[in-house]
Amino acid sequence: MPDELADFMLSQVPTADRPLLGLTVLVVEDSLYACEAMRLLCLRSGARIRRADTLKSARRHLTVYRPVVVIVDLGLPDGSGTELIHELSAAMPRVGVILGISGDENGAQIAQDAGADGFLEKPIVSLAAFQTAVLNHLPAEQQPRGLRVVGNDEVLPDPIALHDDLANVSEILATSAHDDKALAYVAQFLGGVARLAHDRPLAVAAADLDAHCRDGEPINQDVARIAGLVQERLHGRKAV
Repeated sequence: MPDELADFMLSQVPTADRPLLGLTVLVVEDSLYACEAMRLLCLRSGARIRRADTLKSARRHLTVYRPVVVIVDLGLPDGSGTELIHELSAAMPRVGVILGISGDENGAQIAQDAGADGFLEKPIVSLAAFQTAVLNHLPAEQQPRGLRVVGNDEVLPDPIALHDDLANVSEILATSAHDDKALAYVAQFLGGVARLAHDRPLAVAAADLDAHCRDGEPINQDVARIAGLVQERLHGRKAV
């Protein structure tokens, strides 16, 4: 099925202040809060965004749409984003730009090994950093002509999306409190959300859970601590 919107978008000419005009970006990201940040970055840059929150959903999108850029979170509910990066890297024709995104300190190397062209470290809120990461891997004919406007602007995602992410964590903890795989997922998911929200106590708690999950240490106290912090934020007893 032809993607007529993608063809229309590619006919648009990028400008100095909207250097990604004409591009369609598929963001494969399970966090609504992080995805809202990506939406704002794309909007400010002139690009159109499509979102998938799982590997399954991303693959379904890719059977219909032809994005120029695909940005893939390395940790997804139904598997590792490296699986999709590898598939996209090996596909013919290949997607123009493939970027991995993660808060993992080893994420850049992991994404590169899977075949990604570049990497975005969470949290990503800088307009200049986002545009540069994409433009560095675009062919010359899709680059804006002349000088590009580069500022220090940062985007501020909608707090409603943060609330939805925290509600998702609360539900997982309530239904999968003894599922080690689910708790490991909560640790990496919540870590990225907390860093983006500048919520240090929550980020530290998520990092502790992640470390203890990796080392096979007891995690009951970590889970209880995170559950309490999440409930505080959901009920407005502590500003984030």
